[in-house]
Amino acid sequence: MHPIERLRYVARAGGVDQALLTREAAGALASLGMDPAGLVTSCRRLVGKHPRAGALWTLAARVLTSTEPMQAAWQLTEDLDADPTARELASALPDDATIAIVGWSDTIPAALVRRGDVRVLVVDQFGDGSGLVSQLEDRDVDAYDVPSWGLGSAATSADVVVLEAAIAGDGGIVAPAGSLAAAATARVAGSKVWAVVPVGRALPSPMWRYASAPLGGPDPWNHEDEVVPVDLIDAVIGPSGKRPGNELRLRTDCVVAPELLKPVV
Repeated sequence: MHPIERLRYVARAGGVDQALLTREAAGALASLGMDPAGLVTSCRRLVGKHPRAGALWTLAARVLTSTEPMQAAWQLTEDLDADPTARELASALPDDATIAIVGWSDTIPAALVRRGDVRVLVVDQFGDGSGLVSQLEDRDVDAYDVPSWGLGSAATSADVVVLEAAIAGDGGIVAPAGSLAAAATARVAGSKVWAVVPVGRALPSPMWRYASAPLGGPDPWNHEDEVVPVDLIDAVIGPSGKRPGNELRLRTDCVVAPELLKPVV
């Protein structure tokens, strides 16, 4: 496949695990060779098509700010392959706890399977809850499909509401719609709120603001994602384990690439 066609394929891909999407993007960018102008254009188009894929933002930023862009790209794919976040989450979860999650996620299910002793309430926001519940039950995890109108009750019943960040930054995390209500309800009910932030998804402040800004625009309720403020997050689970929620403000997985902070033409 021609490099440009491969990039178009990656740009069009939807509903794909961020790690897989980033590996494909790294391969496509590597196929372009050392063309600085082409890399800038391609990186901007990739994040333009996947604005809420934090690992793609990190890939693009590392490629555009490195003196060895392809080496930076392949290093990120290795970091994604070795990401211990699921293992760290499994270790941190309380014994025999009830866990509430909102919609599908890339990382959380692997941690739940590792534990096996937790009860999982999967709030179905976009019709994917039953599929995830079936997968968990096939792995002997006690899981329940909760309709969207049961979100408040699920958050109240849970020991921990676990939300996976598509993107994270000093202002909070971007997560599936319903996550904000789940976090706020959990805070009132006394349940804990944990944010899962795998490798590559924590952006520096300017990039976080740029990527998350559209979610706060007109009619924010029409988006499938929303921002959960850092003040509602009790703990962050990432490659270095469980950390206090306010430490999310200190973590970044790349440096700022100014070239990405412009609309795609």
